[in-house]
Amino acid sequence: MLDFNLIPLIPEIFMAIIAMGLLIVGVFNGNDSTRVVSWAAAAGLGIAALLLMGLDWQQTFVMSGMFTFDKFAGLLKLMILLGLIISIALSVRFIKQEGMERFEYPILILFAGLGMMIMVSANNFLTLYMGLELQSLSLYVLAAFYRNSRKSAEAGIKYFLLGALSSGLLLFGISLIYGFSGTLDYSMLGNALDGMESIPVGITFGMVFILAGLAFKISAAPFHMWTPDVYEGAPSSVTAFFAMVPKLAAIGLLMRLLFVPFDAATEQWIQIIYFLSLLSMIVGAFAALVQTDIKRLLAYGSIANIGYALIGLVAATPEGAGSVVLYMFIYMIATAGVFAILISMRRGGRAFTKIEDLAGLSKTAPAMAYAMLILMFSMAGIPPMAGFFGKLLVFNAAVDQGYYILATVGVVTSVVAAFYYLKIVKVMFFDEAADAFDGGIPLARRIILFVSVLFAVAFIFKPAVFVENSVNAASALFTE
Repeated sequence: MLDFNLIPLIPEIFMAIIAMGLLIVGVFNGNDSTRVVSWAAAAGLGIAALLLMGLDWQQTFVMSGMFTFDKFAGLLKLMILLGLIISIALSVRFIKQEGMERFEYPILILFAGLGMMIMVSANNFLTLYMGLELQSLSLYVLAAFYRNSRKSAEAGIKYFLLGALSSGLLLFGISLIYGFSGTLDYSMLGNALDGMESIPVGITFGMVFILAGLAFKISAAPFHMWTPDVYEGAPSSVTAFFAMVPKLAAIGLLMRLLFVPFDAATEQWIQIIYFLSLLSMIVGAFAALVQTDIKRLLAYGSIANIGYALIGLVAATPEGAGSVVLYMFIYMIATAGVFAILISMRRGGRAFTKIEDLAGLSKTAPAMAYAMLILMFSMAGIPPMAGFFGKLLVFNAAVDQGYYILATVGVVTSVVAAFYYLKIVKVMFFDEAADAFDGGIPLARRIILFVSVLFAVAFIFKPAVFVENSVNAASALFTE
């Protein structure tokens, strides 16, 4: 009997309708409607979040098992929707100032978000690929959205070419999995592998290719080469979006893959994730030391942070998986605050992203400087900021499972990372003051910055609430 239950898909269906409806509005009203379309898109995302919260969060399979919804997918989707709303709010004023105010911008973010929502609920490799490519195609266009910038065009081309390569690796891996197992369904593949005495070599190879393709999407070393150039070349509002949301969705997709269909191959994939984590932490931490552009520094910082998040996956426990979810959320909120400041760095109508441009910010804009100080402390993992607890949880998960070397490298690279984060603090508070930035921070960015700083500072008072919810959601992956 065909399964026509579409209730778990209501948020995705609603987002698709909103995106297509706003596209029609934009076509008829032109680029003058960009601001209205942007805030309507943000409102639509808020309604999608309410629809999501109204669903039954018990595990459900629909579309002949190709789509699943559970506590893990629900929590990840709420985080994704929050990140999408923040991304649009950060960009409304910026795209007008940069002369790239076009109604397609928020619509591309909506379609990318729709792809991400599908990714975290995928229970079949075909669903996975559909969601991943819907997201990726939107991101390629966004990276090159500033048509008058050669750097933006270069970023889009590099991202597209390397993204096509990673998609090829992913598809080849999926074809190997299908060839050796006869199924593309997560649950059926997991059950088949559980019943085998040893994992076939073909499936192991397929898994390696799939993980290589996904490592590109999360910019884990050595598949990180696109990240610094794309972060630097893309418009700052697009970079903010890239830094916050797509990696969260890709990590969620990766977690479901590892703990559901590939659960029986844990011994094999742990070695791969271990290597990716180790290399990402080392490459990200040390490469960031020599950066002079804040966006490039944050790019390498994001590579290191993915390395820390992967430590929780290596632990392969509900606590480890929960720590990954919480770590990515803390990182997303801190990144939102940093970009609220970064996007506001303008002199004479021109945007600046060099670290030296922050010189003496404590004297020209003390509130902005102290907000950046708190966010840098959180990203560096300095107590009692939220970032400290994120790192503490993933390190504890690794130590509990005996991965002492990985946890030690994590601690050492965190100390290295503190150096380049604190370099920004030094420039703001101790260097000779540069010219003040234009005007103040617009209301939307001010709210985002305030919430981001408040979260970083106040997290210490109720950490158990976030930890318990994250672990509870991640536990859904271990009961399938």
